Amino acid sequence: MPETRAVGAPGASVVIISGPSGVGKDTIIEAMRRAPRTDRHYVITCTTRDKRWYEEDGVDYHFLTLDEFHALRQRGGFLEASEVHGNWYGTPRDQVADALAAGRDAILKIDVTGARAVRDAVPEALLIFVVPPSLDELRRRLVGRDTEPSEALERRWHNAAYELLRQGEYDHVVVNHTGHADGSALEIEAIIEREHTAHADRRLRV
Repeated sequence: MPETRAVGAPGASVVIISGPSGVGKDTIIEAMRRAPRTDRHYVITCTTRDKRWYEEDGVDYHFLTLDEFHALRQRGGFLEASEVHGNWYGTPRDQVADALAAGRDAILKIDVTGARAVRDAVPEALLIFVVPPSLDELRRRLVGRDTEPSEALERRWHNAAYELLRQGEYDHVVVNHTGHADGSALEIEAIIEREHTAHADRRLRV
């Protein structure tokens, strides 16, 4: 791994948005991205999973082969990397470092294992966990996506139940009510702004 180096401009944050599959993280982040601001960078995760028909490489994810992923990992190219639902996911270190150096918040969408790894690497990272209004509603959302076979769906369901038990590891918990992703996005924006106010002069290291 590369040596830790000071790269952050004052006030720039690493913001982690986590939550179980089907909770609506992507919809919330889409709502956040509609705001015309230049002080954010939404980090594009690398993954070895297959690209879905509606996804675009380099926009939704960087889709890599398993060999490409592990070669990049061995070069220290990931701030964190973990296996989730049978596939590998990793946060590109250079995207985070470049964002902080430019004074921009680095917004990461990662799972609970990755969130813990980032907090180990960047203790000042802001961790936000998104939860559904109920387990029944989460189940309905997962089934309604109709993107995976039943076996994969059951695996995601069991993993989601486990992830919900770990919400206490986060700084903030946001309930994403059905049809109210814009409201959840505004709540997360307010949390980030309070972080800026509290730590306006802080420089993060990655």
